[in-house]
Amino acid sequence: MSGIAFLLNGTPVCVTGQSPTRTLLDWLREDRGLCGTKEGCNEGDCGACTVMVTDAAGSRALNACILLLPQLQGKAVRTVEGISGPGGALHPAQEAMVSHHGSQCGFCTPGFVVSMAAAHLNGRTDHDDSLAGNLCRCTGYAPIVRAARASEDAPVPDWMREDAAFFSAQVSPEVRGQAAPGTFCPASSDELADWYLANPEATLIAGATDVGLWVTKQLRDLAPVAFLNGIADLSQIERRGGQMHVGACVTIAELRRAVAPHLPSLAELFRRYASEQVRNAATIGGNIANGSPIGDGPPALIALGATLHLRRGDEMRSLPLESFFLDYRKQGRRPGEFVAGVSFAHHAPDLRCYKLSKRFDQDISAVCGCFNLTIEGGTVTAARIAFGGMAGIPERRGSRSSAAGLCMERSDGARGDAGDGRRFQPDVGHARLGGLSDEDGAEHDVALFP
Repeated sequence: MSGIAFLLNGTPVCVTGQSPTRTLLDWLREDRGLCGTKEGCNEGDCGACTVMVTDAAGSRALNACILLLPQLQGKAVRTVEGISGPGGALHPAQEAMVSHHGSQCGFCTPGFVVSMAAAHLNGRTDHDDSLAGNLCRCTGYAPIVRAARASEDAPVPDWMREDAAFFSAQVSPEVRGQAAPGTFCPASSDELADWYLANPEATLIAGATDVGLWVTKQLRDLAPVAFLNGIADLSQIERRGGQMHVGACVTIAELRRAVAPHLPSLAELFRRYASEQVRNAATIGGNIANGSPIGDGPPALIALGATLHLRRGDEMRSLPLESFFLDYRKQGRRPGEFVAGVSFAHHAPDLRCYKLSKRFDQDISAVCGCFNLTIEGGTVTAARIAFGGMAGIPERRGSRSSAAGLCMERSDGARGDAGDGRRFQPDVGHARLGGLSDEDGAEHDVALFP
């Protein structure tokens, strides 16, 4: 393949001669002159660089500052310049932002408009979630949210539906081989296994929500690199034998939707994972392989008794997820071995996950605690408890066949079991999780996900 082919604001383009770690943001502004997409934080936190990307999985908002060009192969991209229609016709979100005075200095406005347009296209009205990854320092969020609500019932413009009819074959053959020197774009886990065994020093890139900062902040040369977003067999979710089997390349957004019916507390934890743009790119495999002690996925999965699946060449092996983490940023992964997936119980009615952070959205955990309880006759008889953010690795606290002293207490103070569907607070060793206080005596509520 001689270049990276995709649709840009409705026009096919083919990018050649670029570094595999060139960001879409830099290319848009420096090579295409599309300066509506702004650089704010350059690390995926502020949303000023938000673009809309469409492929077979649908349309979603992503951060262009940590989106690398090879990740766009065969997709469709819309910047804020492409949100307006032919002849300068405004999108309903743009009209509403004008009518409701949703812009002051204007720097963040393009990112907000793209996020609103993506949500509008998908029929979403949960604006507090869909806009949580866009920061505004002067206008204030009230007029922006009013604008989003005002545009809810407006029809989707015809030009916004064009990308959904786009197929990669219109501009490029199927992705195979190299998109640039030092770059490998495997189409299957078999191809990745063979290549990675021969190139164990390589950097594997799935969502680039962490690796992207190695480029933008640390200015690291990552070559050789392999982009995993084209591997279909690592992007599947299956339920069999009481287990949910999740491929390493499944995004946090996809996983959240999959677990919501049976693991609502885990789904709510994923709701607070970074932001909409990051959840749309970040993968569960990357969240695990990254090995961060403050990653929100591992504590919950450890509490669920998750099994991690690794592959090295033709060899597959599985181990308890908690055994994978050895020390700070050190995992039990051999050279040339990669995370292929994770499996866990798809039904745990008494799983509860807590996240303590300074902000509800778009923040790392000060501590993440997950409790998977077995309750019989109103008594906790066993518990798998895991924490993140308290040590160099996410850890499981020792399980017990009996949990004397661990009682379930509803927020109204009455004792009860977790199966009654109400919000409750565990009282472990008399240290209530719902009334923590700082040295200054200020109390903070801990969000408990029912």
